[in-house]
Amino acid sequence: METIEERNRQLEIDDRKYIWPPFTQMQEHVKQDSLIIEEGTGCVLKDIYGKEYIDGVSSLWTNVHGHRKERLDNAIRTQLDKIAHSTMLGLSNIPAIRLAKKLVEITPEGLTRVFYSDNGSTAAEIAIKIAFQYQQQAADGDPDKTKFISVANAYHGDTIGSVSIGGIDLFHSTYRQLLFDSLKAESPYCYRCVYEKSFPSCGVECLNQMEDLMKANRNKIAGLVMEPLIQGAAGILVHPPGYLKRVRELCTRYNIIMIVDEVAVGFGKTGKMFACEQEGVAPDIMALAKGISGGYLPLAATLTTEKIYGGFLGEQDEFKTFFHGHTYTGNPLACAAAIASLELFDEDQVLEKLREKIDHFTKRLAQFKSLSHVGDIRQCGVMVGIELVADKETKEPYHIKDRMGHRVIMEARKRGLIIRPLTDVVVLMPPLSISMEELDRLCDITYESICVVTG
Repeated sequence: METIEERNRQLEIDDRKYIWPPFTQMQEHVKQDSLIIEEGTGCVLKDIYGKEYIDGVSSLWTNVHGHRKERLDNAIRTQLDKIAHSTMLGLSNIPAIRLAKKLVEITPEGLTRVFYSDNGSTAAEIAIKIAFQYQQQAADGDPDKTKFISVANAYHGDTIGSVSIGGIDLFHSTYRQLLFDSLKAESPYCYRCVYEKSFPSCGVECLNQMEDLMKANRNKIAGLVMEPLIQGAAGILVHPPGYLKRVRELCTRYNIIMIVDEVAVGFGKTGKMFACEQEGVAPDIMALAKGISGGYLPLAATLTTEKIYGGFLGEQDEFKTFFHGHTYTGNPLACAAAIASLELFDEDQVLEKLREKIDHFTKRLAQFKSLSHVGDIRQCGVMVGIELVADKETKEPYHIKDRMGHRVIMEARKRGLIIRPLTDVVVLMPPLSISMEELDRLCDITYESICVVTG
């Protein structure tokens, strides 16, 4: 009989031998001790040795109500007693129908149709393809409109189409020859403004550049794609107030399909159910994933207006069908979890209770401003980015070989907190269900870890 110690040692060996994890330089990774998670309850994860950690990035920005939430567990068990999966090619299923109805009811006005997939990249890819095909075949489409405009520093996923509209060279430059060209508007990265101006006296100069792009290419642009309010993978870049609303106005003025990628920011993370609600914006297409199932199972949805949907209606021999699909589209287990998650938002008054946590988070983060190597602290809801710099006065970044962000999160791990950096931006994004005590502990560990690493 294998002992627990023997099992753990073998798991660590096999982890290094067989697993190729995402966004990881394996040459260094195999030299580090493996952290293998075995259990989770609430906002706490437990490894194979029984050590506990606060889940400080909600299992990569997905977990909403905590781990092992009874309501979600039971929803999946109940559905499993009926069926785990059946195709949506020519068929449908009860959870998928009920979830689609709920999503239409809670998303911004005008979104009426739901196309399912299984992750954020595909949700964004679907949005791009829908906008492109609409222009090619809809009665009021324009076949000359084949270009997309997106924002510098954008991240919309890792499939070829979603990478094409991305703007993070570190992630995307390797694949340049595989990508289609897209137009790039300047990013509203206020801390490192490319115009060397400050908000609000800048007049949001980056928006003027976006409008110039639209004017010059108005007969070529099929759609605009953006992350509303916050550019997540870019380093939690929080847009200045009014930016999102102004982009909506520009898209309307220049007859450009507005696609919002709410994969990272949706389902409560900004303090509203959807980031678009913060500025009363209704897009033409919306991509959802991550928190949609409460962080339990892979699921994504791309929502469109009835007008967009209507551009795909026609006789069979017109070939206006949207020729796209996924094997696990509308998976019943994932949809059942998503329904339960949305019901919990009401039953547990999640958004109402979140306001106090966000305010407390803001107060705790204020103490980080005095640290000599913290250049900027960006927060929107429970989404936080702490940018570390070599020189606070000049904003000089650390050399990439210093790996300061990585060193901070490894120090935090020793102290019982799992977080993940975006280069030298330390990201904090706990589940919405985190308690005040856990939130304080998360802030304490992060502060201590930055102090230890930066000296």
